[in-house]
Amino acid sequence: MPSAEKKRGKKKMKYLSLIFFMSLLPQYAGKSLRGDGSHPRTFEDIKNEIAGYSDTAKAIIDLAVHGKAQNRSYERLAVFADTVGPRLSGSKNLDAAIQYMFSALQKDGLENVHLEPVKVPHWERGEEFAVMLEPRNHSIAILGLGSSVATPPEGITAEVMVVASFDELHRRAQEAKGKIVVYNQPFVTYGETVRYRSQGAVEAAKVGAVATLIRSIASFSIDSPHTGWQNYQSGVPQIPTACISVEDAEMMSRMALRGTKIVVYLKMGARTYPDSPSFNTVAEIVGNKYPEQIVLVSGHLDSWDVGQGAMDDGGGAFISWEALSLIKDLGLRPKRTLRMVLWTGEEQGGVGAEQYYQLHKENISNFDIVMESDEGTFKPSGLAFTGNAKARDIIKEIMALLLPINVTDVFDNADGTDINYWMRDGVPGASLRDDLSKYFWFHHSQGDTMTVQDPNQMNLCAAVWTVVSYVIADMEEMLPRREKRIFLLPSAFDFFLYQ
Repeated sequence: MPSAEKKRGKKKMKYLSLIFFMSLLPQYAGKSLRGDGSHPRTFEDIKNEIAGYSDTAKAIIDLAVHGKAQNRSYERLAVFADTVGPRLSGSKNLDAAIQYMFSALQKDGLENVHLEPVKVPHWERGEEFAVMLEPRNHSIAILGLGSSVATPPEGITAEVMVVASFDELHRRAQEAKGKIVVYNQPFVTYGETVRYRSQGAVEAAKVGAVATLIRSIASFSIDSPHTGWQNYQSGVPQIPTACISVEDAEMMSRMALRGTKIVVYLKMGARTYPDSPSFNTVAEIVGNKYPEQIVLVSGHLDSWDVGQGAMDDGGGAFISWEALSLIKDLGLRPKRTLRMVLWTGEEQGGVGAEQYYQLHKENISNFDIVMESDEGTFKPSGLAFTGNAKARDIIKEIMALLLPINVTDVFDNADGTDINYWMRDGVPGASLRDDLSKYFWFHHSQGDTMTVQDPNQMNLCAAVWTVVSYVIADMEEMLPRREKRIFLLPSAFDFFLYQ
């Protein structure tokens, strides 16, 4: 056969093989193939599997909401918060809190209770106060913002310039030199408004201000300042910065709009020390079939140095503990390991969680879902979820098990500083959704105490957290992370056509 005919014959055979191969596609369209060549279960199979947990879910709900464990998470939190108090990163109180929890988790009979060492920032506010000297004497309630520098020992006395936005600050930049900038930005949402706290000092320093006083990031106020972390920027002078109450910010704004000169004296003794040793606190119920696979529930143990840190994030930490306790009390042991982590250094930007991620990310394929409760434990409304469409459909079926307490909604976009590292790399994530209408009344303030917490609402939150985490941990298959189709086919085409 001439060479050209041989080539045509060879090419014809390739196309015939390709046509045969493509004839197999319809039966696999939209499906994944398992390593053993079997077909995966249909979604109907998965729905039926989840429905089979109905009695278990009811038992968890009954124990948490009506049974012997009723109010337990609240009572445990009350003893903890009253005993230890606020738990700022780097503080002796945080050290005491970690040791308290380590002991309590061991006494509760949980497994693999241990501490994983990390380094966390150590900042102390020291003595601080502010007084308005003109147009009248008035004591201004302040809370220094985390990482702020101190004033000179003699303090700062300066005229005030009040602005309502960064745009106004930049328009009036020529007026700012040598002044204390007061931000009176309106509260829109926490996510949008918090940039004034985190960036306010930097932006004011760029235009020559000597200090900043920032309206608290709060949706409601009773003359209470709300603290939080702030960030300096390389190459920009570091100036003292503190939050003030909504009432004082609005008062000075009204005065300024009338053309009244305002003079304030500010003194702050804040100090930053070298990073301190701390620990993430870990406890588990080890899985009985896939112990290397992890369902992670979490909250953060650190707090600010005001109030008791009962709401932020004592509630989230203690319903995570409660989830393991309820499962243990019912004699359940899921297929996967249910791991609780109480993070340290969250308020400084998820410092402890980032180090945990670096330590464990090599096993990322074994993390089924990461869950964090850090937006209060008020009346729950559902679960916020980050993951693909198939995983979301599974979560919706799991949430249907919570119909007895009418908490079945699934929302978009799980939120949690400490779990973002994992979600960014494709691990499904979930966060508790609850009634946030009063959350920012107390957030990062002296008002964050046990008085904010409600035992009945915590019971409901614990039931949600436990049902979701247990069912995911006990299902036969992990949550899907991405669409898996027969991606080998293109390379097979290439083989047939071009070899």
